[in-house]
Amino acid sequence: METRELTVVAGSFVGFQLLFSVVSPRISSAITPGYGRLPATKLTEWNSRLVSTVHALLVGLFCLYILWFDDEVNANPVWGDPGLVKLNVAITCGYLLYDLVLLACNWSTMGDSFFVCHHLAALYAYGYVLTRGVLPYFANFRLISELSTPFVNQRWFFEALKYPRSHRLVVLNGVAMSVVFFLVRTAVMPSYWSSVFATFGTPEFERLGLGAQVAWITSCIALDILNTIWMYKITRGCYKVLTGRGGRRGKEGAEKEVKGGAEKEVKGGAEKEAHSDGKHANNHTD
Repeated sequence: METRELTVVAGSFVGFQLLFSVVSPRISSAITPGYGRLPATKLTEWNSRLVSTVHALLVGLFCLYILWFDDEVNANPVWGDPGLVKLNVAITCGYLLYDLVLLACNWSTMGDSFFVCHHLAALYAYGYVLTRGVLPYFANFRLISELSTPFVNQRWFFEALKYPRSHRLVVLNGVAMSVVFFLVRTAVMPSYWSSVFATFGTPEFERLGLGAQVAWITSCIALDILNTIWMYKITRGCYKVLTGRGGRRGKEGAEKEVKGGAEKEVKGGAEKEAHSDGKHANNHTD
């Protein structure tokens, strides 16, 4: 890994930590009085989700820029110039490290071994991008799914502030979450896998080696299985809210949280659900 990428990883780690501990409390207190009335555990969750939203917007929008304007990566998806992609992946790695530390420091209320495994697997997959510069197009493509994370976090913010589930803003956010999740995680599957299959048997694919090939393909399969399951749950919950079917329990279905970038995303990792019992869920998807 080059010095530049290491610097970005370290810098983003520190930046996200400052955002969590300093910036979020001040901004949140100024924006909504309800923030100060939350219990300590929810304050931690709130600050964590605000950081998650900032990370998702930063990385997701950077992904779109690369997809539209980085001709070298698009021309050679396996070995194209990974410069910009490596910077974006380094930001995500800094975020993952920050979140691992956050989980460790708040293990009694936020700890979850599934999230730890997810983060470690994502760091392993992104390690190939940072150290070898491989699969830049596919790593970037997966990170686009982070764009659904802000809507998931906003749903939690509404819930924490005790907005009624029938509130117009809550319903609109739920619909937007469903649409964006579909666009960045489900609708893109055919295009993504078409690009993957097009590399099979090529010299570029063989050059990857077995380790990178297995890490790439297996993580993508696992992620898309999860994305399909979550898309079904989101759609079902959204339908129940819009039609008023299922009573209160039906409306809670639309409140089901979905986890990535990512997310938390080659997104070589998996997005995780946040359950209605209030347990922390990291929203990065890979």
